[in-house]
Amino acid sequence: MSIDATKSRALCTLRENTWLHFSCHWTQKYEDPFNSAFLMRDQPLSLLNITQTDLSRHEFTFISACDTAVSDHNTPDEVIHLAAGLQFAGVKSVVGTLWKVNDSTVQCLIEAFYKNLCGDGKMNYK
Repeated sequence: MSIDATKSRALCTLRENTWLHFSCHWTQKYEDPFNSAFLMRDQPLSLLNITQTDLSRHEFTFISACDTAVSDHNTPDEVIHLAAGLQFAGVKSVVGTLWKVNDSTVQCLIEAFYKNLCGDGKMNYK
């Protein structure tokens, strides 16, 4: 894990960018969804922290973490998961996962996704 992978750095990145790509671990708390969190180096970055950030100008977020769009099996329409929380906070488009993913599989998915989205697989920042 990078030394920059801290909660405060992630919050700064959220505020400074309109396109985001998270590649990290995530923990879902079905009984307390706003305390679900990205597992950062120093402390968790919770869904509550994210939803308290103005993301209304954000265009896109790709989340490379396990189960980021999975809800509780008993109440599938009522639970807030990470992908939905990002959309509630204002992100216009979110890609999340419905299952556990391993690094090699997600690497193939990401390469194919960005190649389809961008042609050469690289973002044009202009």
